[in-house]
Order: sequence, then structure tokens, then C-alpha cells
Amino acid sequence: MKINKIILLTNDDGYESKGILELREALSHIFERVIVVAPAFEKSACSHSVTLHEPLKLIEVSQDFYKLSDGTPSDCIYIAKSTIFKNFLPDIVISGINRGANMGEDITYSGTVAGAIEATLQGIPSIAISQVFDDKNQLNYNLAISFIIKLVINILNQEFPLSKREIFNINVPANGNIDKFEITYAGHRLYGNDTHIYYSPRGEILYWLGLHPLQWATREIDEQFRGYRSDFDAIADNFISITPIKIDMTAYERIKKLDHWFKNNK
Repeated sequence: MKINKIILLTNDDGYESKGILELREALSHIFERVIVVAPAFEKSACSHSVTLHEPLKLIEVSQDFYKLSDGTPSDCIYIAKSTIFKNFLPDIVISGINRGANMGEDITYSGTVAGAIEATLQGIPSIAISQVFDDKNQLNYNLAISFIIKLVINILNQEFPLSKREIFNINVPANGNIDKFEITYAGHRLYGNDTHIYYSPRGEILYWLGLHPLQWATREIDEQFRGYRSDFDAIADNFISITPIKIDMTAYERIKKLDHWFKNNK
């Protein structure tokens, strides 16, 4: 007998991506209803953008499977809430499985993470999950699927262990096992500038942003959390990384210092 719960899936890789299709298939064997609302096209690195200047069309591909014309992950959740879930809410939202890591400051770029953030803004418990890989041609989602199923069942049997406006950001290593995981903090990603310049046949200058290697640095954290590692360090040792994220980005530890600074610099 299937578990009588409703799961909503979205992503930023698009409705035809392997990650969301395999996750949908696996969840459908366990839960009573699994609904997909995903972008019609890849929207990687779109962050928490929403579409304000053009209409969007929700297209039913098959039963409980929808694509949103040129919509972002945030659009997908927002429109799903006002259409499919107008009179009830899903029990949980899963955004992913993303193709590639979403760690450190990359979470601010991530459409995958943004889909989960939009869900929690709409009052729905949510999880973002990403698969780290070494070679796209060998990308395997089996571990990520097994882990997310186990986590979701535990959450739905108990309660969501985070506060409102907080989400899980999970990254799964290319090689690991379901019992090898860590609670982590978001690491310090190192960025370069990999802008490629091209010239069109008409002499126009074109720019294409390249991808940065996955590099990071150690950063100082509060003493009470010294026993924990960053998401990057966990993944490097083939641990599944589980990072709790809150939407409030206020630097509370700087408020009093800034108050003093401004009062002395009137």
C-alpha cells in the first residue's frame, strides 16, 4: 500500500531532465500522488527570479506532470500553489535532483535552491537536492534517490525538523553510501572570471560565461560549530552534505557595530 501523501517536484534543469524523471518514477511507487511542475526549458543559475513581464502557460504533459512555458522554478511553485494546490497543499516539495553541485555561495545562484525557498515562502516544507558528479556521461542518481526517499519518509512520519522559512540543501557525492552523511555549513567558494570573448560574422563582440572549477577555502565560523565541516569538505570525503538554510540573510552580528559606526560618522 502506498503512503497517503502528496509530493510536489520541481527543478531548474527542465521537465525532461533525467534527475526529476527518475525521482518521479521512484517516488510514484511509494507515495499516493507525485506531481511535477517544472520549467519547460533549463533555467540553471536563474536564482529566485520570477517572471513579471510576460504571461506563462501551464501545460499538462501527462497526468500530474506539467511544464511551465519559459517559467523559472520559483514561477513553477508560485503558479502550482494558485492552480493545482488552490484548495490544499502538498505535504512536501522536493526541488531536484539537480545535475551538479549547489554548495557554498552557489546557493545564491541556484534555481534548484530557489524552488525550495519559494515553497517555504508559500508555507510548504521543502528540500533542495543536487547530485555532484565527476563525468556527465556517468551521472547516476541512485544514491540521491535512495537518500531523499528515506529522508522524506522520516520527515512525514514525524515533523519537519526546521523552522518556517528554512530549507534543507542536500548535496550527494559521486561516490558514497546512504549511511555516510554529515550536517554541514555552507562553505566558502572560490571564484575566478572565465569570460570567453567571441566575434560574430558581423564583427559584434559576444561574451560567454564559463564554468569555474569547484574550489573552496577554509573560513572562520562561530566556535560552537567548530566540530562541523563545510559542504565542500563533506563532499570531498564522499559524505552526503545536509545544510540547513534560512532565508533571513541579515548579518545580525554586525548590527551593533554598524550602529556604532554610523553614529560616529554622522
